This record gives sequence, structure tokens and C-alpha cells, in this order.
Amino acid sequence: MADLARLALSVVVPIYNEEANIGALHQRLTDVLTALDLPGRYELLFINDGSYDESLALLRVLAARDAHVRYFDLSRNFGHQIAVSAGLDQAEGDAVVIIDADLQDPPELIIELYAKLRAGYEVVYARRRSRQNENVAKRLTAKAFYRLLVSITHVAIPVDTGDFRIISRRVVLALRQMPEQHKFLRGQIAWLGFRQTFVEYDRAGRQGGTTGYTYRKMVRLALDGITSFSDAPLKAATMLGFAVSGIAFLLMMYTLYGRLVRHDYQPGWASLMMSILFLGGVQLIAVGIIGEYIARLSANVRQRPLYFIAEASPPPAG
Repeated sequence: MADLARLALSVVVPIYNEEANIGALHQRLTDVLTALDLPGRYELLFINDGSYDESLALLRVLAARDAHVRYFDLSRNFGHQIAVSAGLDQAEGDAVVIIDADLQDPPELIIELYAKLRAGYEVVYARRRSRQNENVAKRLTAKAFYRLLVSITHVAIPVDTGDFRIISRRVVLALRQMPEQHKFLRGQIAWLGFRQTFVEYDRAGRQGGTTGYTYRKMVRLALDGITSFSDAPLKAATMLGFAVSGIAFLLMMYTLYGRLVRHDYQPGWASLMMSILFLGGVQLIAVGIIGEYIARLSANVRQRPLYFIAEASPPPAG
């Protein structure tokens, strides 16, 4: 019999302008978790990440009607990864599910994820077999990014996955000890190790509303992933510097040979301008790469809080 005093499972749901999906998501999650043979209670944690639609109002209504629902309203939009981190900080379950609110990731898969976790795994992530209603450019860029990240890091970050997964309490506590300002949770979870496995599924199209993950945010997440788990860009900048220096040295020797030996040197601004622009471009690229790392170091050194909570639902009675 389930221990009603025990909190067996927490479900963390980041919310950003998801008023069209909150009702259906809550119903499907409730149906799944009610049917699941949990050894205790469950909680649904909705993290409102600065939504400007009616998402927060809907969460207030859900929390008033359903004792399993808790919501936390962040003081502004901090980003998807920070919102998930806020949910992990508040989660009290023996296991935690991370799922987005757009219903592209089916809540019904939680049953399989939880079964794998009960079999002895610490992390069970959902790996996509296919993606519906996503344009070719987004699929190709996502596939290329994950394979690039795997090739330049020593961390076995699973490909074709998002943040949809279930993790044990031990993993949650370990994540709380990783205070990076620029979060890349799927990489951090892979870095932690522990026993990990996956469940495959076909990802559906967004049920309602519009995605908040613009190409700009995707590029920012990609930069966070690369700079958090690889120094390959810094090494590439160094090697590029050596290569350009070598080319410049050869051009200098050729110029001296033409001027002093062959006496057929023809002065011209074209070659000079090309050399200056080429070297300047390489230098700017290298400085930009170094700047990305320094900016992240600076953010971590300041040690500002990751987020602030403006409003939260009352704690459950008892």
C-alpha cells in the first residue's frame, strides 16, 4: 500500500506563455500519475518563467482546485534552463520528472520512464525517434549541434534528446551542487554519471500556442553547452593563430624574395588590404571566443542568485 505521507514523485514543468496547453497538460499528467503505482504522493510543480499571457492565472486556479499542484512565479523571464533549475530546487520527491508544457513530449511516457528508474537506473531520458511538424532546418541544426558537441567533449551527452527525463533524488541533490550561471542541464546530468538509460518515442507537434524557443535562444543554449563542456574552441583559436602566423611568415619571405632577389616587386594596396582584413578577422574571431569564456567566468564569479521567486502557491497542508 502506498505511504501517503511520502512524496514519491515530483513533476517539474517550466511555463512560458503556455495558456493554450496548461489545462490539457494538467489533465493528462493527473491521469498518468493516478494510474501509476506510486509508493506515495506526487506533486506537480509549475514554474512560470515570466509569462505575459494568462498562464499564471490558470496556475492559480489549478493550485486552488488540486492539492497536488504547486506553482512558482519567477520575477522575470530567466530562461528555460533556469526555470527547470528552480523547479529542481523546490522538488521534494524521491524521483523527479522534467517535461515541457507544449505536449510535444507525451506525459504517458512517464510510465515507462518510471519503470526503468525502478529497475535500478538513476537517469532515464527520452530519446526521439522522429519529430513531427518541425522544419528541416531545425531538425538538421539540432542533429548537427548534438553530434558536434559529442565529438568535441569527453562527456557522453546523449544525442536526439531534450530535457524530458526522470532522475533520482541523488541526481537532483548533485545538480544542486553545480552553481553554473549558464545552465546546460542535459550536459550536467550526463557529466554526473550514475546509471543512465533511455526510452525511445516519437515526438509530436506542439498542441497549442507558439514556441518560445527561437533560433536566437537555441544558439544561446548551444553556446552554453559548448563553453560548459569543451575547450575545443579555445584550442581551435590557438591553432588558427599559428596557421595564420605561418601563412603570414611565408608571404613575408615571398615579398622579400621578390624585392631583393628578383627585383620585380610591384607595390599594391590590394594584397596589403587583403592581408590586414584576413588577419584582423582571425584576431576578432579569437578574441570573441575568448570573450565568451571570460563572460561566463565573470558571471560565475559574481555569484548572483540564479532566479528570484515573486509569488508561490501556499505550501500543502500538513
